[in-house]
Amino acid sequence: MVKSFTKWMLLMLVPLLFLESPVWAQAERTVRGTVTEANGEPLIGVSVVVKGTTKGVVTDIEGAFSLQGVSESATLVFSYIGFKSQEAAVGSRTSFDIVLEEDMSTLGEVVIVGFGEQKKANLTGAVSTISGDILAERPVQNVGQMLQGLIPGLNLQTSGLGGELNQNLSFNIRGTGSIGQGSNSSPLVLIDGMDGDLNALNPQDIENVTVLKDAAAASVYGSRAAFGVILITTKSGKEGKAKVNYNNNFRVSQPRGLPNMMDSHTFARYYNEAAYHAGRAPIFEDDVLNRIVQFQNGEITASTIPDANGARWQYYQQSNANTDWFREQYRDLSFSQEHNVSVNGGNENARYFVSGNFLDQGGLTRHGGDNFQRYSLAAKVDFKLTDKLSFMYNNRLVREAFSKATHLNDLFYHNIARRWPNVPVRDPNGFFSDPSEINQLREGGRVENLRDFNYMQGQLTYTPLPGWNIVASANYRVINTNNNSNVLPSFAYDVEGEPFPLPVFWNAAGHTAVSEFNQKEDFFTSNIYSDYSFNLGDGHSFKAMVGFNSEVNKYRNISASRVGLISPSVISINTATDNFQNAGQYNHWATAGFFGRLNYNYKEKYLVEFNSRYDGTSRFIQDLRWNLFNSFSLGYNLAREGFWTIEDKIQMLKLRGSYGELGNQNTSSWYPFYLTQPFAVNSGAWMVNGIRPNTASAPGLISQFMTWERVRSYNVGLDLGMFRNRLVVNFDYFQRLTLDMVGPAQELPVILGTGVPVVNNADLKAWGFELEASWRDNIGNFNYSIRGVLSDDQMMVTRYPNETGNLDQWYSGRMGGEIWGFETVGIARNQAEMDRHLETTNQNQIGPNWQAGDVMYRDLNGDGAINTGANTLDDPGDRRIIGNSTPRYRFSLDFTGQYKQFDFRVFLQGVGKRDYMPNGPYFWGAGGQNMWQAAGFVEHMDFFRDENSPMVQAGVADVNLDSYFPRPVFDNGKNNWTQTRFLQNAAYMRLKNVQVGYTIPKWMSDKARVANARVYLSGENLLTFTRLSRIFDPESVGLAGWNSGKTYPFATVYSAGLNINF
Repeated sequence: MVKSFTKWMLLMLVPLLFLESPVWAQAERTVRGTVTEANGEPLIGVSVVVKGTTKGVVTDIEGAFSLQGVSESATLVFSYIGFKSQEAAVGSRTSFDIVLEEDMSTLGEVVIVGFGEQKKANLTGAVSTISGDILAERPVQNVGQMLQGLIPGLNLQTSGLGGELNQNLSFNIRGTGSIGQGSNSSPLVLIDGMDGDLNALNPQDIENVTVLKDAAAASVYGSRAAFGVILITTKSGKEGKAKVNYNNNFRVSQPRGLPNMMDSHTFARYYNEAAYHAGRAPIFEDDVLNRIVQFQNGEITASTIPDANGARWQYYQQSNANTDWFREQYRDLSFSQEHNVSVNGGNENARYFVSGNFLDQGGLTRHGGDNFQRYSLAAKVDFKLTDKLSFMYNNRLVREAFSKATHLNDLFYHNIARRWPNVPVRDPNGFFSDPSEINQLREGGRVENLRDFNYMQGQLTYTPLPGWNIVASANYRVINTNNNSNVLPSFAYDVEGEPFPLPVFWNAAGHTAVSEFNQKEDFFTSNIYSDYSFNLGDGHSFKAMVGFNSEVNKYRNISASRVGLISPSVISINTATDNFQNAGQYNHWATAGFFGRLNYNYKEKYLVEFNSRYDGTSRFIQDLRWNLFNSFSLGYNLAREGFWTIEDKIQMLKLRGSYGELGNQNTSSWYPFYLTQPFAVNSGAWMVNGIRPNTASAPGLISQFMTWERVRSYNVGLDLGMFRNRLVVNFDYFQRLTLDMVGPAQELPVILGTGVPVVNNADLKAWGFELEASWRDNIGNFNYSIRGVLSDDQMMVTRYPNETGNLDQWYSGRMGGEIWGFETVGIARNQAEMDRHLETTNQNQIGPNWQAGDVMYRDLNGDGAINTGANTLDDPGDRRIIGNSTPRYRFSLDFTGQYKQFDFRVFLQGVGKRDYMPNGPYFWGAGGQNMWQAAGFVEHMDFFRDENSPMVQAGVADVNLDSYFPRPVFDNGKNNWTQTRFLQNAAYMRLKNVQVGYTIPKWMSDKARVANARVYLSGENLLTFTRLSRIFDPESVGLAGWNSGKTYPFATVYSAGLNINF
């Protein structure tokens, strides 16, 4: 179907290849000329095109050109990378001498920073920015997916249940910032200056994204910006006639990287092998094996047989179907669509931008179905009230709706892997089988989640004098959440076709229930600040800013549930009868801060910035509530020095450095210094008048001295612009110290009788680098750009109260992501080899009955035995650090090109180094697993088999002495210890996006009365290059509802779209 869809779209595009501008009955001539730069040097490769057509040439080595068939009414467009484009009307002219002006817009580009903006050339902090045009080209679900890999140091990775439709990417800036209890190191996300949800935003509304990474850049935002800031600026109206844009996208998705299950006969033999090695009787008897073969050969059609009583169908050890459960439970294709409309325009006194977006995302599950929808409306207006006073109002409404089957949860993903392929989808009567879980998915109830966002912003700007601005803004955000779930009756059918109830999720068979959860979050923030720019002559420029910011967040929720629905067709709390439960919560927090910034600039050569913020939070006691945090940064642009004589080659060579400190006020409790008394309803262990009484207990201890985490940041950087900024390079090296994190409580005797409060007693250090390089140029009419991003970060704990050095806890000197494990000698090829190994290395402390096909571990501490010691730093037994799971060397390569009406993009993204030690049946199959928790994939057949193997003796498999996996043994994990042999290389490179577009010629768009129109084809997640076991997706590494790999699958997406401007 994907091939047919692609073929259909290509057939639609092919005729466009032959579209040319019409021939007009006008006098045509040959025009000639030269193109030079200001110093008279000829420019080679300048594009000379007749405006509105694809007719054109490029200048030769002497800057000369000659173009035939040009009419008097034509206009020539001269363009060259690094220079401003220029137009020239032809008229009666036949000769042109064009001088192109150097384009310094890259250096003069304005970048949004904290409470203001700066020229990019004058930045001294660690700041990266990306245009919204680049984001809008990716047909993906949310902004997080669009940003992945685009900005160095902004790390986005899959979280939760993998590819499930309502899962968003988790993100941080420059790696893990804190391991403190209750703390989090997520960056602050500001949308038009207001705290917002990165993923609850219409991507088409984005003008640009700026990331502030170090303390110097982020400090004016205070305590909630300790680990960086993501500033998103949305589009505004522009002066001129109303302009309308409509774009759409239609997508088909298919699951990516599903495991390949063994066929049922191989599976049965494999399970019998694992039982044999465990000293157990075969799981599958010969008569069942014969029936499996007969079913696969088409000799019988019944997929199972009745039980001894003739009442119920038998499954598992007695059924004989051949089912690939992954292909059964997931669709081959799902359909999605997105539509976006925007209007903008205005005049000198009023400008407006209005947009609407609709996304309908179809899920991959075949039975029960899942769906995600997003509706978005946005309006931004700017008014010039007087010459000195302006007003901006911005309102954004977003609704997210997610729906799935109640039974579609982490347990379901766990069950798919351990579902036996000999179990049929349908019983011999045609009903869905009991173990298939399809009945529960289709009938067992729904989960409906709804979130409504309302963002309102108002801002007044007063300019009493040139260079002096006073800005006051008020922002209000409300998020309403309604989650509804229910459990409804689900039935399978016996041999006579009579129904019997099935359990749904964790519930007992026949159980029905309904639950409601409602939450409201109100967030209000106000800002007032003033900035003043002035010059003292002779190149000395200053800009000063002072301001005040305050935030209040209020959170309230209520939930209710009941069981025993009177009727499954009327689903509500009131129509359920038993076990009524309700709960509610109300919390709030507040922050405030006074801030200031001073910039000094001497001829864009010497740059100095100083920031300060006096921060307060409601989370600490009054004496510890306020703290002062400062930062400064310096810049030196050598290319502005008088001795710089190669400005024609290098336009910028700027050195940067910064230092600063911020506070982090996140804690596990919003009120950690309050004494709270535990209270429970109907919880007494005795009865009063037939009712359990309410109870209260003594409050625990608190720490009145819990206070700020301090985040200290050091940064040095280099900005390089060469060849008229066709080549731009940015490099940063950073070190970040997080001090006084909230660590574990002091260990005191149990006679204390209560919990010990946690205190500020831990530190960590993070460090790394970021590199971004881009090149843009043209070869004749072919314009192209290449952009590469590379970043790395590491983290080490430098202080942590772990006196014993327990390896299961953090300890001083521990690196983030450390993997401790055994060193593997190999798999014993025969019993003699194992016996020789055991003569010097006793392995009985980690497992019994060592035979050929088992793992041989190395005795690292030389005590003659393999063990885990005391599980401490001083005595780790025979384990050592064998790897690290932290993603290292995150990179991306972005290639774009345009030739006449055609454009393309190729985007690669990946991780250069990462170790991963999988667990569970996805990786080990039947090895070391309980038979009901095991799995059988094609990859698991690469296990050790000698001539004594039951599968070899049965003639269904060959001897395999050089296998990857050890022999499978049920219920014995002795071969499954974390070890070097099975440590996975999880580095990867993924072809994230390929896109080809065609913009119709101007003469066609003029006829159609549109400004321009573009059609495109796009593919997402097309290829992956990795040495990781193909059972796993490299982006799902580390995710597990139950064990490694048991998540919702990721998707490959093919799409087609249209973008029209009126």
